[in-house]
Amino acid sequence: MKKFWIISFMLVASFANASTYLDAQQAPGYYRIKLGKLLVTAVSDGTVNVPFDKILTHTSKKSIHQALQSAYLQSPVETSINTFVIDDGKQQILVDAGAGDLFGDLGGHLLSNLAAAGYPAESIDAVLLTHIHADHSGGVSRNGHLAFPNATVYVDQHDADFWLNEKNISHVEADQRHTFADTQKTVGPVKDAGKLTTFQAPVALFPGIQAIPAPGHTPGSVIYKVSSAGKNLVLWGDIIHIKTIQLPSPSVAIHFDVNQQKAVETRKKVLQQVVKEGDLVAAAHISFPGFGHVVKAQRGYRWLPVEYTNALNSK
Repeated sequence: MKKFWIISFMLVASFANASTYLDAQQAPGYYRIKLGKLLVTAVSDGTVNVPFDKILTHTSKKSIHQALQSAYLQSPVETSINTFVIDDGKQQILVDAGAGDLFGDLGGHLLSNLAAAGYPAESIDAVLLTHIHADHSGGVSRNGHLAFPNATVYVDQHDADFWLNEKNISHVEADQRHTFADTQKTVGPVKDAGKLTTFQAPVALFPGIQAIPAPGHTPGSVIYKVSSAGKNLVLWGDIIHIKTIQLPSPSVAIHFDVNQQKAVETRKKVLQQVVKEGDLVAAAHISFPGFGHVVKAQRGYRWLPVEYTNALNSK
């Protein structure tokens, strides 16, 4: 009997100490889908805690809390920062670049997750920005050095003209004025290296990749529509910040919007379009990996995440 208790104690002690051997981190953050002849990989830059009850507009705090509670959430809400690699077998194009160094320990995991996904920074041929904001453009450089040394960074001319000119600082709310300094710190080195290319949407940037104007959130916000073999994917940047609230209520805006009314108009237009066309969506801030469809609901819209698939070699 004494031997039994000794063995039992050793087993309990072993289980109690098991957690000391675990690394309390998620697995490398990437997930792949096939889009026609393309391989598209969602790559996580991490998450950021967003106090939506303080920064959403055109709504009430009561409505916000009720919506969050119904989804078993509370503010601040841990929010995904998703980026996407479009790979045609010849070139690798990254859409958005995460936060880089701007969020401290929150975000900034893109380079390690890209490497885990088989895309070291040197393999990226182009970076397409949906817009200039810390969590989308902050990762194009790190500590003043280009994060993607062989890539050209593309952004709409309206955003480059706006955020790289501090004379526009009075056009944004006070708590968003840091974006001008952030942009000089992160996008500035890319421009100085001659690696920044601007465009005016609508325009085809690469075969099968169109930039479509989506102004409001920022002056030069765009969505990218990627097409291959009859399949379409819409990478919509910040059309939605929090699906729990803005899908059923598309009129809800956010203080980050440079032009809130225009952002609402754009959101409604994009949502109507993706529902009508049935296109797959890649969302920057819907829970990783951010792939899904939008469908009409009794009130507004709802999100249908893609089913997990391992059939990447199927035809």
